[in-house]
Amino acid sequence: MEYRRQRTKPKIIAYSLYLYFLGLSYGNTARALQRFVKRSHVSIWKWIQKYLPKKISSTKSKVSEFIIDETLIKVGSDLIWLWVAIEPKHRQILHIDISFERTMLVAERLIASLIDKYGKHPISTDGDTWYPPQACQFLKLQHHIHSFYEKNIIERKTNTSRIELNALMFIFHAKERNVN
Repeated sequence: MEYRRQRTKPKIIAYSLYLYFLGLSYGNTARALQRFVKRSHVSIWKWIQKYLPKKISSTKSKVSEFIIDETLIKVGSDLIWLWVAIEPKHRQILHIDISFERTMLVAERLIASLIDKYGKHPISTDGDTWYPPQACQFLKLQHHIHSFYEKNIIERKTNTSRIELNALMFIFHAKERNVN
């Protein structure tokens, strides 16, 4: 038996960089790629080191609040929930996540990852039952319903993310069908 190294296609590397810079961890990025190719989180880390721009930004924006929303998108024949968290002052996307279900557990996981990365800040949601007020109370976070302005910001960002994600997934589904 002879071991032969498999080179990763540049589109797969680009897709993994895209996922990582959207906020996925190395491990979650590797899991997201498993549908196309099996690579470890170490491979993702090496690609980040190799292709990371020398200086992305010298100023780190300060987070004042998390605005969180979710939307349903259709990818191929699958329905997937796209979760987006943004910072309203700079309109910066802080975190994007996808899930096959819209539950309190998914919302709590999203909130916990935001706290781990950015610290505790007030949370604004659309007031749906998926965002448990008990979680905000337990974590000692302020919670309020989106204002019209905040709703407008999050809807624009969510729609932009949805279009980009749909385009990427369409390309990869088409490639996957051609391979199989």
